[in-house]
Amino acid sequence: MVQRYKQMSSTDINEYMSDKLAKAISNPLFPALDSMLRAGRHISSEDLDNHALLSDFEIELSSFYQRYNTELVKAPEGFFYLRPRSTSLIGRSVLSELDMLVGKVLCFLYLSPERLAHEGIFTNQELYEELLALADESKLMKLVTNRATGSDLDKEKLFEKVRTSLRRLRRLGMIINIGETGKFSISESVFRFGADVRVGDDMREAQLRLIRDGEAVVHTKEPSQGSLLEQPASEEDQAEEMIEEGEA
Repeated sequence: MVQRYKQMSSTDINEYMSDKLAKAISNPLFPALDSMLRAGRHISSEDLDNHALLSDFEIELSSFYQRYNTELVKAPEGFFYLRPRSTSLIGRSVLSELDMLVGKVLCFLYLSPERLAHEGIFTNQELYEELLALADESKLMKLVTNRATGSDLDKEKLFEKVRTSLRRLRRLGMIINIGETGKFSISESVFRFGADVRVGDDMREAQLRLIRDGEAVVHTKEPSQGSLLEQPASEEDQAEEMIEEGEA
């Protein structure tokens, strides 16, 4: 009877899982990679082994995640991420408007000649100063104080909010911290915030226009596929949201 059960189980597995999918999920890298994707992380070419695993088994893993009503997406720039649908079995989190705006400024910096001049390395302070220079300061202050103007203390609060956004975007794979120095490099995954400017003669100019116009929130044309605001939720995101709600 035990032998019969094993034979039936093997038959059932072969019916629902191809040999190639079985090979993908039995890879020693897969458990950690799966956890990162479910937590909203974007896997870029800088993550050599995980990116190679996704590239080699893209079709099979796409069908695997469809069982969770979630789409495994490969962006034109080559990075991978999960996009939850409205009926997804994987928990979802929503990025704030400030997160979105910081992401768009990061994308602008990625496209700028300054990235080469800085050897691809920026600091939290440089990002903050770029944000103040590019965006409408009154709109930024409203994100913190609900007022168009703010004191030096309010600006310090804004800086801390920006740092929180950077931490969140780091967990999503948009930036890569360099030691404990407050410096970071920008990943190609930041083009998740540049999806609406991929088509055009001057992507950098189009991204700048979106930042200055305050168009931080971007929705896809197909709501069933989610929007740029929606990410699989990580435990860290949920904890931060609870802390921020407690401070409000």
